[in-house]
Amino acid sequence: MQQNQLSIKYPQNWLDTLQLTQQSFEEEAKMAMAVKLFEMKRLSSGMAANLVGMPRTSFLLNLHRFNVSMIDLDEDELLSDIKNA
Repeated sequence: MQQNQLSIKYPQNWLDTLQLTQQSFEEEAKMAMAVKLFEMKRLSSGMAANLVGMPRTSFLLNLHRFNVSMIDLDEDELLSDIKNA
């Protein structure tokens, strides 16, 4: 499968300010992007996990770090799930 690459420029002093290595900052930024796309329902949890290179369960268990719920059902979806349980 063909893959594309995203490159983002950021000031070197961010690493010092955030007290992060380049690798840890870039991993956190990639995770934040994947989480946001998942939260916006643009990516499934499996697709988002694949983007950051981790198992789906690990991705879901790390969502709390970004204050994002694993399950985001509105009232109608929840009632439907309960009715069909």
